[in-house]
This record gives sequence, structure tokens and C-alpha cells, in this order.
Amino acid sequence: MNILDTIIEHKRKEVAARKQQTAYKALEATAAFQQPVRLLSASLEQPGSTGIIAEFKRKSPSRGFINKDADVTAITEAYTKYGAAALSVLTDENFFGGAAADLITARKNDIPILRKDFIVDEYQIVEARSFGADIILLIAACLTPAEVERLALFAASLGLETILELHAEAELEHVCDATKIVGINNRDLKTFSVDLERSLKMAEKIPADKIKIAESGIDKIEDILLFRRNGFKGFLIGEYFMRQENPPVAFADFVSRLKKEA
Repeated sequence: MNILDTIIEHKRKEVAARKQQTAYKALEATAAFQQPVRLLSASLEQPGSTGIIAEFKRKSPSRGFINKDADVTAITEAYTKYGAAALSVLTDENFFGGAAADLITARKNDIPILRKDFIVDEYQIVEARSFGADIILLIAACLTPAEVERLALFAASLGLETILELHAEAELEHVCDATKIVGINNRDLKTFSVDLERSLKMAEKIPADKIKIAESGIDKIEDILLFRRNGFKGFLIGEYFMRQENPPVAFADFVSRLKKEA
């Protein structure tokens, strides 16, 4: 069993337990559930947008702790202040050291927020809305095309946008009308190897009407410029900033250099 299979097996058990703890109605009664949604698609299309979806992440299965004592308030506020198009917040606790509380805290920022987790059930989408998320992630590698369509349509019924994450060309069949935003993960979730060139070739086969996002393995200005030339509008970056001694300063410097190069 690879790491992705292990994560999904654990996630299904975790979601089943949470369903017993908190009812749908309780989630729907939260203040955040009633708030307007901020659209990632609009943020990425805005003239002058950096396109950067800046991620708050404490650890990963492949690297262990990246920034164990990171301050979610300070870091997400800096990401917002210095030009992030959106935030991504890990909410998986067991494998990534995340928490719903991190996303709830980050909601103080007035930009779109992605709930970064392994979504396998509609319940998690209702949770995402109740935490204050605007976007959910659906990972093709752990869902069937029918499941992707069902979950994406359910998210849309709550006003949420969806990023469909692909890694292999075989997963292109998961793209459907309900998935307007398509991300290509440069990192293989089964082996954690990174290959930007493979992602660029695969991107050529994504329908032209989709908004393309590059995910993972991006740590240079040149990477973003390369993806932009190939039609990408968004760039999800997590580990590069989080592993720096001062993530806010690292992010501000990166954006400043990006604007000069662009």
C-alpha cells in the first residue's frame, strides 16, 4: 500500500467518526457557512495578479515537520498583504499536522482560501464551508470520474469552487463541466518525485476553457514564468516559503522579484 492509499484509508475512518460527532445542521448553522464566497477564478483572472496560492503547511509525509511552530495568523496575514492571489490551508492533522482551527484563523484574511485536504465525502465539503473555505480540492488519484463530478457539483451547490488535481494523463478523464479549475501536481503523490516537464506536456491536453494551476515543486521565479508561458494562471506554493527561517519575509521577497521579472 502506497502513502496515498494509506492516507485515504485513514481519511474515510476519520470522516465517519466526525459524522458521529457533529451533525450537518450544526455545521450549516455556523457564521462562516452564511458568509459570501470569495472566488478563486476571479482572483486569478484579475489584472496584475501574482497567481500565487500561498500555502500554510507544518509537515508532510515525505519530509516530516517543515515548520512545526509556524504562526498561522502572522504567516497568512503576510501572504495576503504581499500579494497572494489566495491561501491554501492544510486541515489534515494525522499526516500534515494541520487543523480546522488553522483555516478558521486564516479566514480573517479577505482573499479566497482553499481547504487543502483529501476530500472523499460530501460531509467534508459542508465542513469546508463551515470553516470559512471558498475552494475545495478533489484529487483524481483517489476518486473515480463519477465521484469527482458528484462532489464538484455538490460543492457548487454550496457556492464553493473546486480545484481538480491531476498527476497522470490517465486522470484527464476526470475533467468535466463541473471542474472549471484544473491543477497539475508536479509531485507524484505515490512516490513524491517532482517532474515539471511532464506536467507541461500533460497541460497541453487540458481543455482550453479550464483555468490551469501548477502545484508543488515550485521554488524559483523561472518556474512561474515557464508555467505562465504555457497558459497557467495559478501556482500553488507551500514548502518553499514554509521551510524558510522567516516565511513572511521570504514570500515578500519572492513576489517583489516576480514582479520585476514579469
